[in-house]
Amino acid sequence: MVFDSLSIIEWILLSVFGLATIVQLLYLWLVFGKLAFYKPPHDLAETKEAVSIVIAARNEYHNLSKNLPIILEQNYPDFEVVVVNHASDDETEGYLKELSRKDKKLKVVHIQKDLNFFSGKKFPLSLGIKSAKNDLLLLTDADCCPASPNWISKMASNYQKGIEVVLGFGPYERKKGLLNLLINYDTYVVAMQYLSYALLGLPYMGVGRNLSYRKTLFYENKGFISHYHVASGDDDLFINQVARKANTRIEIDQEALVISEPKTSFKEWFRQKSRHLSTGKSYQFRHKILLSAFSLSQLFFFAGFISLLFAQIAFWVVGSLFLARFISLIIVNKKISDHLQSPQLLIFSLIGEVFYVVFLLLLSIKSYFSKQVKWK
Repeated sequence: MVFDSLSIIEWILLSVFGLATIVQLLYLWLVFGKLAFYKPPHDLAETKEAVSIVIAARNEYHNLSKNLPIILEQNYPDFEVVVVNHASDDETEGYLKELSRKDKKLKVVHIQKDLNFFSGKKFPLSLGIKSAKNDLLLLTDADCCPASPNWISKMASNYQKGIEVVLGFGPYERKKGLLNLLINYDTYVVAMQYLSYALLGLPYMGVGRNLSYRKTLFYENKGFISHYHVASGDDDLFINQVARKANTRIEIDQEALVISEPKTSFKEWFRQKSRHLSTGKSYQFRHKILLSAFSLSQLFFFAGFISLLFAQIAFWVVGSLFLARFISLIIVNKKISDHLQSPQLLIFSLIGEVFYVVFLLLLSIKSYFSKQVKWK
């Protein structure tokens, strides 16, 4: 027998690889399979409830002038757009004043001076939410553009009895180049995780580019008070605090997507990604365990496979386990990439996964020991 000649170290290596493979298969089918085989609920219905869209902006004249008119033209009977101008020193203030005179749906809140004792977007967002006249809130960013005029309708249709949070998807604009491919793949992986966990009944985050919740929920939980000391996390940390199985839904319809402007340099993207990763330290313990277990099993799977392959240990067993995971990955990723309108990422998800795992590990370590990165 091939196993009779294995040393203790080889047995341990093979066992770790086998366990990592099993964990990966469980995640692929039991967790991410929730999103892969997801079907929208049948009780979605058109709602006429008034909506307040809230946007915090700082020196975003270019993006606001491009995206705000499109948002104001949404096909929805009753909505307002609240834009918080956070101490901008470009043409933002003048543009917003002029546009608000032309369109009464636009409400502008000006913060003339930056407040040193608050960092990030939490203070301006809190002011925007306070200024919103409607209970149903829809959050996005200045550099985001709805994929259709029915964005509000699609998100609002999920607010049936008991629903207080709706998690949307915000992909980045597709452009040429390796950086854009990495940004979109990273966005895809993050969405696959938070949407799948929400369907599993364990919602842990959302993205501020496309996120909705009730104003009453915000006040009942004292807004961002519990994590004001963290520069980022106005979206994921708040959702980590308030989202539950019974009060949360996801919305991934093509018309409900919000397209964002991607970073154009690796330095800018690394900074953005580091800021996002740094908030993970403040997640609930169970969420950190579940997310870490997947990442670590993924790392051990690839490290074990490469080690066993080079050492030529139990080739048929190792190859069979690798193939089982690879086929599962293809099936699950194919269905999820179709759901998220990202078919171009399917091939990269199969060949670029190893690089992404190593990159994310190194960046996570760096982010863990780095200071919080402030919003500019």
